[in-house]
Amino acid sequence: MRLRVIAVGTRMPAWVSEACADYVRRLRPTLQVTLSEIAPARRGGAGARAAGTTAQAIAAEGERLLAALAADDFAVALDERGRQLTSRELASWLSRRMHEGRDVAFLIGGPDGLAVPVLARSDFTWSLSRLTLPHALARLLLVEQLYRAHTLLAGHPYHRE
Repeated sequence: MRLRVIAVGTRMPAWVSEACADYVRRLRPTLQVTLSEIAPARRGGAGARAAGTTAQAIAAEGERLLAALAADDFAVALDERGRQLTSRELASWLSRRMHEGRDVAFLIGGPDGLAVPVLARSDFTWSLSRLTLPHALARLLLVEQLYRAHTLLAGHPYHRE
């Protein structure tokens, strides 16, 4: 089973890239995790005649995200309207995915969210928080939570109750 993070956005701060790489490295002995970045679509603005509307940008990003998915991927849309999970619930969810053996793709949209076809294609919609998170922080929070879930499954005393 592979875990893929497919995220709109290509210019992450160094601290995000370094922290994500650290968690991916920690997971790698048992879980293969990769990050794919999708270029954000141009949005309209002052003097940006070639740029499209917000709706056009969301649609273009959605097409790129869907194109990055394999037909049999278990797609997880990260969206604030999705289901929230505790760390223990996430660990249980991850265990079920591991037993199924399907590759899992986590989809992070652009600044205006995910296109309707991406949400429709998703097998699960997950909310990291009801708070609005910057995309860089959402990416980091996602890989940290995957690491936390994995350590719970491995029986490490990582989670304190």
